[in-house]
Formats: sequence, C-alpha cells, structure tokens
Amino acid sequence: MTVGFSGEVAENYARFRRGYRPELLDALQETFGLTAGDTALDLSCGTGALAVPLAARVGAVLGMDPEPDMLRLARRAADEAGVQNATWVLGADTDVAALGALLGRGSLAMTVIGQALHWMDHDRLFRELRPLLRPGGGIAVIANGVPLWQQEAHWSDALRGHLERYFGTALEATCGTADDERSDYARALHAAGYDGVRELDHRYRAELSFEELLGGVLSAVPADRLPGPEERPHFATGLREALPEGPYAEEVRVRVLLGRTSG
Repeated sequence: MTVGFSGEVAENYARFRRGYRPELLDALQETFGLTAGDTALDLSCGTGALAVPLAARVGAVLGMDPEPDMLRLARRAADEAGVQNATWVLGADTDVAALGALLGRGSLAMTVIGQALHWMDHDRLFRELRPLLRPGGGIAVIANGVPLWQQEAHWSDALRGHLERYFGTALEATCGTADDERSDYARALHAAGYDGVRELDHRYRAELSFEELLGGVLSAVPADRLPGPEERPHFATGLREALPEGPYAEEVRVRVLLGRTSG
C-alpha cells in the first residue's frame, strides 16, 4: 500500500471526494444478506466515506487504513454522524493475516474495498480474506467513477493536459477503473474460490464547480508533490485558465465487483 495521503491531502479527500450513493449500500445489503448481527471490514477506508453510512446496515464496521490522518478524519466523520458502531484500525492489506488471527474464521460478513485495490496485491489479499468471511458473505471491489482527468469530456482532456505539463509526467493510471483491471480482479476472485462473481454497473450525472474540481485534484496529489501554500494561488489560476468555463458535467460510472463465499 502506498503512502503520502496525509495532512492537507487527507483534508481535501474528506471534503471533496464524491461519496457513495444509497443504491450501492442497498445492493451490498441484498447481495450479502447484511444484518444487525454482522461485522463488515472497509479495507483502505480513507476518511470513512463508505464505512460511516455502511454502519447503519450492520452491527459493526471495522475501518482499516495505513494513513493516520485518514483515520483521524474518518473518526471525526463518524462522530459528526452519530455513528457509534465503527472501529478504526491502522493497517494495510498486508496486515489482513494478522487481523484474521485476532478476529477468527467466519467473523466478517463482508469486506469492501473502495477505489483502493490498485495499491494492493489482490491475488494474495483475496486468498487471505476468504477464511475470515462467513458463509454467504464476500468481497465488494468498488470503482466509484474514473479519475477526473480521464473522463470523456472536453474539460477532462484540458485538465489532463494542464496537469501533465505542470507535473511533468503522463497521467495514465486508471486507479482500478479500466476494463482490463476489472477483468483481472474478477479472475483473481474466481481463482481464490469465490462464487457468483459478477459486476454491477450504475451511472449517474453530476456537476462540479471549479472549487470542487480543484479540491478533487488536490486530494489525488501525494503530499510530497502538493503545491505549497505560496504556490497554490498560481496553481489554481493556471488551472482555471486552462479549463473551459464551468460547471463541469461528470458522467459517473460506479462499478461494483462482487464475489461470495458458499453457504
């Protein structure tokens, strides 16, 4: 798991990253038969955007992330929402085996991984998670829309071009949203013994203000490359000048890859 999403990057993540819609939570609850007696693991939970609303669907949520600042903000979000059945643990996908030794076999109804599997060794992870899942439980790998700079829109093309010039590097990573990545994850779920592997696909339209677009960009830049406070106005001005006038229409494609244990 990579690091570098601390400090202001984490704050931008909490403020500007898109959340998860109720339809997604409904689908997870139906697929895995979630009840008030269940425990769910949100692996690489970030600032709690998925774990916090998920808490109302289960008895307990365990949010796990390798970045302390992310967990601090997740805890704050849970407190603000009045969520009392969430526990926050510092750890990465490489700590799942140790977590399993503490929790025991069949202790989890579901593990969700939201827009983070591309940082992990998914083949190993799927194998290590399987004994922790109760019968009928499983894994949900969620792609909550493609990166802002890789959408099929003129403003997205302009955004990508400006960022590539500014940072001096090509922006090619798709963050686990590309068809070949999703196919590889599905293959790995089959190989690890999960049943009924399938993908749900939901699309909706949203609009971003310039402030929201800028915040989304700043939430995706590692802390060591983030423009400093003195450079930020220049960065924002350059970005605004490179883009057409907003708001910026976004076609959000949510893809949920599901794999269940038998039972």
